[in-house]
Amino acid sequence: MKITILSVGNIKEKYLKDAILEYSKRISKYSLIEFITVEDEPIKDNASLKEIDLIKEKEAKKLLKKLPSNSFKIALNLKGEMLSSEELASKFLDIFSYNNSHICFVIGGSLGLGNDILKEMDYHLCISKMTFPHQLVKVILLEQIYRAFKINNNEIYHK
Repeated sequence: MKITILSVGNIKEKYLKDAILEYSKRISKYSLIEFITVEDEPIKDNASLKEIDLIKEKEAKKLLKKLPSNSFKIALNLKGEMLSSEELASKFLDIFSYNNSHICFVIGGSLGLGNDILKEMDYHLCISKMTFPHQLVKVILLEQIYRAFKINNNEIYHK
């Protein structure tokens, strides 16, 4: 079993790095976990829609180069399906049992994911309809991955 988190942009805040490290340690009991990060593109404050689309596509090209071809690819996407923690745990069981032993989650930059990368996904997951900084989404995702493993192993954590 392997989990890859492919994302745009480095995390600078120590408290987020600490949370990522903590959940990574917890997840490593159940699965290999790796992080692949691509550099984000600079964004002007008054960027036009065309410029925003261009930035998203540039970031998508970078992500596509790093996308593990042998994985079940899940985009974090506001237009994706919202799942409860229990449903996500069940989704993991289905993927690991019937599809693939490697899941790759793809997290876009502050503007989201470009169409070129979205077309390559096997599934689209919406963490929340609320907007979060993409750096924080990584922490939220890791907590839910850890929670899913705890649920699937009938271990105390989930409430």
